[in-house]
Amino acid sequence: MNAALHEVEQLDAQDPLRQFRDEFALKDGMIYLDGNSLGALPKVTLARMETTIREEWGEGLITSWLGADWVNAPRRVGDKIARLIGAKAGEVIVADSTSVNIFKALTAALSLQEGRKILLTEQTNFPTDVYMMQGLASFAGTGVDCLAVGPDEVIGRLNEDVAVLLLTQVHYKTGQVRDMAEVTRRAHEVGALVVWDLSHSAGAIEVDLNTANADFAVGCGYKFLNGGPGAPAYLFAAERHHHAQPVLSGWFGHARPFDFEEDYDAAGGIERFLCGTPSVLGMAALECGIDLMLRADIAEIRRKSVSLAELFIERMENRCGDFGFELVSPADSALRGSQVAYAHPQGYEMMQALKAHDVIGDFRAPDIMRFGMTPLYLRHSDIIEAIERLRAICIDREWDRPEYRIRAAVT
Repeated sequence: MNAALHEVEQLDAQDPLRQFRDEFALKDGMIYLDGNSLGALPKVTLARMETTIREEWGEGLITSWLGADWVNAPRRVGDKIARLIGAKAGEVIVADSTSVNIFKALTAALSLQEGRKILLTEQTNFPTDVYMMQGLASFAGTGVDCLAVGPDEVIGRLNEDVAVLLLTQVHYKTGQVRDMAEVTRRAHEVGALVVWDLSHSAGAIEVDLNTANADFAVGCGYKFLNGGPGAPAYLFAAERHHHAQPVLSGWFGHARPFDFEEDYDAAGGIERFLCGTPSVLGMAALECGIDLMLRADIAEIRRKSVSLAELFIERMENRCGDFGFELVSPADSALRGSQVAYAHPQGYEMMQALKAHDVIGDFRAPDIMRFGMTPLYLRHSDIIEAIERLRAICIDREWDRPEYRIRAAVT
């Protein structure tokens, strides 16, 4: 044990990302393993929000649309996100929620696929992705069909009837990583377009949309990008698809929004994927998280993520291997995103007990305990301590309390 702790201390001392931890507002003693669901608060965000609210809104009022450059924030922040996901400037816009952007991306792709009607995805995809597909298919009537197949059956189901394939690059439960370039290539071979959900990959693993020849992509701003709860999402459209037309044609997507014309005329570039008035406060917070992320080397982030996860898996086997945990994430780090997931019959109760001991992970029904590896503020020593606290809970059966069996509205 002492030798292992010494090695961990050495890893933390030599960590090239170690200085970033001090840039987050973290509670003393808390081990936060849920940054894959909601990122921690960057300290700089507090000052930025104070300025945006007191000065830009409070004093500048409506003049801040120009004076504080609010009007260009969707494109400005989008161009910054583009640098994190292998896109060009002018290919990413920040707007709305991930769900709304999925709808926009799907309808835009459909506008390019005359004669095709199948929207394809995998079973077990994140629910909002599938729900948006189902809603679109229901609204379109007989014009669109929604089809979900087993994760291993997706490639085999691709054919000339498929208009759009919607997949998440990193699976929200298991952390399984899809080969974006290979899947996109196989889809293009039969003429299908692909919409990628990057919610669990952007800021966590290396993403290169243009090298993969991706068509469309969406993602949220509140996980690894540390944009805050409900942060605005983003949408990528490859430049070659900027003539596509999403169904949601709001006024900010108009070529001349302040001419207040009666008929819609879509903007010529990525701005056509805007819809309503941008969320200025949310975008201000998100930009802080993006700026912080851009200061780090994504290759170092990925390297440390793998190191943290490997340590987590090793320590779980050594210290909690007798308590019935089943690793459901890929054992191969090349196939695993920046999270580790375990199945356990009492997973919900155990997670509540862990939270009572200041170890914050999350639970996904029916039995998955999910632990996020966020390299900018997690240390290897945090992994050791978290598993020791879990071991103590298991030994004492502390999880077996009535109050821990009551399912909360948010898990």
